[in-house]
Amino acid sequence: MSLLFSPFDLTGLQLPNRVVMAPMTRSRAETGVPDDQTAIYYAQRASAGLIITEGAPVSQQGNGYLHTPGIYTDEQGAGWAKVTQAVHKRGGRIFVQLWHVGRVSHTSLQPDGAAPVSASALRAEGALSYAIGPDGQPGQQPASIPRALATDEIAGITADFVAAAKRAMLAGFDGVEIHGANSYLFEQFLNANSNQRADRYGGSVENRLRFLMETIDAVAAEIGMNRTGVRISPFGRLSGMTGYDGEADTWLAVAEALEARQPAYVHLSDQLTIGGEAMPAGFPSQFCKTFTGTLIAAGGFTKETGEQALEDGALDLIAFGKPFIGNPDLVERMRNDWPINEAPREAFYGGTGSAGYTDFPTWREQVDTQQTNAAQKDK
Repeated sequence: MSLLFSPFDLTGLQLPNRVVMAPMTRSRAETGVPDDQTAIYYAQRASAGLIITEGAPVSQQGNGYLHTPGIYTDEQGAGWAKVTQAVHKRGGRIFVQLWHVGRVSHTSLQPDGAAPVSASALRAEGALSYAIGPDGQPGQQPASIPRALATDEIAGITADFVAAAKRAMLAGFDGVEIHGANSYLFEQFLNANSNQRADRYGGSVENRLRFLMETIDAVAAEIGMNRTGVRISPFGRLSGMTGYDGEADTWLAVAEALEARQPAYVHLSDQLTIGGEAMPAGFPSQFCKTFTGTLIAAGGFTKETGEQALEDGALDLIAFGKPFIGNPDLVERMRNDWPINEAPREAFYGGTGSAGYTDFPTWREQVDTQQTNAAQKDK
């Protein structure tokens, strides 16, 4: 029997299969509020065992990309409520990813044009933010030089995550995922090169972990640890992240801290398919010996490699990203060995309306269209 299509108990939330729709930034919410197209997009993909939404900024300060749907205003909460209702109506389950990009942002996106914030005042070399350029037009812009957060500001960002988690549950989400991966704010504190602080949030491994763990604890105190997931990217190299002495020890310390907390899941992001580097061979199995809770991984899986990873016992759930863009019925396609569409790259980010977003057909719709076209041709 296939493990990929078998049910799974996610801390009391019953998943019909072990296929997870990974979070993917689409930059489709022009006003920063989820709209009707957002609801259609996620509802179309409700056959996934679990949907994790694109990153939703927890504040304006936390935003690094134009047209991303936030979760820090009542209007945004109401927009997300339409999304969760549409997904649940189709029998789906959905977590929202809570996001603060830190230094991977641009002054044009920040309150009053201020500098982005980070662990230290170090620019994210090579990082790009989808922002407003000098010509007043949207486009990829080099991330601005950040300022270091004052020690007494950090609790305020944790409070933003708590408020966003509370708003998410009021909007009907089944849980939240704290985004601690892919070079964003929490990873900027974890990485010993991007974090050059001398206070209780810098220096030692314990100190560099403190911000993330305090935020996990605060969010869980509000909504429950069983509804709080965490995403991390060990050995991440995106947006100016570099290796440092004791890197493996840092990530194993993260595993130990998460093992003590037992969140709903830990979601490992292997960056090889998104322009970064793969985790060192053997590290995921080393990680899961330390963290024994539910483990998800994303990183270019196919049906076959996902099935094998489940059979090997290292992972509990398999996340698929890009295949869900062009295949709203990805679960059914994989289950039945139907062809998998490859969405054109220009459909990945941005755009308006349904084109390249909600207009990808299911396999059955494709077949119906082909049969209709064939019948008309025969007339």
